[in-house]
Amino acid sequence: MRTTKAPPLDDQLCFDLYAASRAVTAAYRPVLDQLGITYPQYLVLIVLWEHQSRTVRDLAARLRLDHGTLTPLLKRMEAAGLVERRRDHTDERLVVVSLAGKGEALRRHAKAIHCDMVDQLGLAPAEFEELQDTLRTLTARVSSPTS
Repeated sequence: MRTTKAPPLDDQLCFDLYAASRAVTAAYRPVLDQLGITYPQYLVLIVLWEHQSRTVRDLAARLRLDHGTLTPLLKRMEAAGLVERRRDHTDERLVVVSLAGKGEALRRHAKAIHCDMVDQLGLAPAEFEELQDTLRTLTARVSSPTS
């Protein structure tokens, strides 16, 4: 009789990715708490700092979030004065999200936050780039539809 034994936790790539993600997200928490925003809100702001405004559909795709997760997040951000939401004047089905005053004001912290996090990782620039490339490749491979 053949027994199948699951590999131990230390052999599971999924756990290493999960643990690393939680650790990196936790490293952001102190500085984001000082700014009064959460990590998911920070990600939304990064996209809007880069593009000024985006539809909810575009934000969801860029952040790899579903609408059910993103919509309540955006509502809280709007209530906090970070973003504004409005219907697209050319297509009423679309909701456009743009920076509001508080969200724009936080932009001045963006470079320092990024640099602090890169420093915390303790990776040389080439190692950082290699890690990003590896993670992006992994994400693309896992996200692509199977034939």
